[in-house]
Amino acid sequence: MQPIATPGLEFFADLEVSVGAPQEVGRTAHGLRRLIPILGGTVRGEGWRGEVLPGGADVQCVVTPRLAELDARYMLRTDSGVLIYVHNHALRCAPEQVTSRLVRGEPVAPDEVYFRCAPRFDVADPAWQWVTEHMFLGSGVRTPEHVFIRVFRVL
Repeated sequence: MQPIATPGLEFFADLEVSVGAPQEVGRTAHGLRRLIPILGGTVRGEGWRGEVLPGGADVQCVVTPRLAELDARYMLRTDSGVLIYVHNHALRCAPEQVTSRLVRGEPVAPDEVYFRCAPRFDVADPAWQWVTEHMFLGSGVRTPEHVFIRVFRVL
């Protein structure tokens, strides 16, 4: 058998996403349903910058007192005008009391929460086509008004 490479990680971008007040459906058969409006933000990569466009949303389901599944969809616009569609699936896990504080919108120390994501990108611009052909992973931190995400390309 041929040796199988261990994937590496290469920095792709830091995102600072401004978010609005949660809109809660309430507890359903699947968990606590919430929608978090995305209001805007910034993105900074190696040699490029851009903005997070307003109008997206992070659809959340707090499935257990410890675990939330997040499904965010939004757009980036690079400083050169390229639009990039983002579909980001994430898991956020923390002790029950920490999750309760997050849901109430209270500040929580990043080391108290496991927040990992797997963003996918879609773009029409040929110069950016490579982002549709790679996998990406990230780590996040949630504050009451922002989500900070560091994204890496999987090598």
